[in-house]
Amino acid sequence: MIEDDRDVSALLQRHLSALGCRVTVTETGEQGLEAAFADPPQIVIIDILLPGIDGREVVRRLRTDERTRRCHLVVSSVVDAEDLVDLATELLAKPFGLASVTEMVDSYQESERREQ
Repeated sequence: MIEDDRDVSALLQRHLSALGCRVTVTETGEQGLEAAFADPPQIVIIDILLPGIDGREVVRRLRTDERTRRCHLVVSSVVDAEDLVDLATELLAKPFGLASVTEMVDSYQESERREQ
């Protein structure tokens, strides 16, 4: 997860952990890219408004790198991110409820089961 709001990241980390997800939290686009390239995740939740490299650029770089191009990219933001629809797998508009996060994880896990 790449999220600079510590309250949001703490809430998401607790919830995702309770769903059985292994969660890595970074606060900047640069840190997020470094973590994703070092250990490619299955799902990346990316805030758009980040210090340094913004979420839009993070999404573009993750999509174009062989190590991360197949990651499930979830864009989470209060700003309009429709320009990322073709690159991101899913949009999660803020404010969101935890039920939306659970649905996103369940949907991802279901699609992974179908592909196997």
